[in-house]
Amino acid sequence: MVTQQTSNSAGGKFRADGLRFGVITSRYNNSITEKLERAALDALESAGASEKQLDVLSVPGAFELPLAAKKLAETGKVNAIIAIGCVLRGETSHYDYICSEVARGIQLVQMDTGVPVIFCVLTCDTIEQAMERSGTGEGNKGRDAGYGALEMASLVRNLRGNSSRTSKKIASTRKKSPKGRR
Repeated sequence: MVTQQTSNSAGGKFRADGLRFGVITSRYNNSITEKLERAALDALESAGASEKQLDVLSVPGAFELPLAAKKLAETGKVNAIIAIGCVLRGETSHYDYICSEVARGIQLVQMDTGVPVIFCVLTCDTIEQAMERSGTGEGNKGRDAGYGALEMASLVRNLRGNSSRTSKKIASTRKKSPKGRR
């Protein structure tokens, strides 16, 4: 049986001990994304992460987040990644394509690599909505992303540890079984 500790909205019991994190931030709409990045880093640092445990990268826009996340995940150096961006609705359908493909790309990265990628891409209709979600206080989605990265990195580490113990237990059980019986 796998047990998991739970987290409260302030980060709970999750600690950054022994974990590494990647934070990839889009420079497009940087007045918003810089605030999200700072809040994500603050959340990780409040859980004990030092600069040595953080790989902080930037990309031109949200569309580039999935590729950067995949390349970082493939290094095997990080336990979780936070992908930060901000896409604002304009007068054309460009917004819909970008939002959809970024979300899909980030999901594929975590499924293909097994490294959690936290989706911290604001998809807002107005700049006011984006400012509200990246402002100070509890409403900053970057902070939520930092706590999400801590929780998912811990969960995956625990599941990997439990799965290797479970595999050994299954293998030893098979060795002890008489021939012809499973």
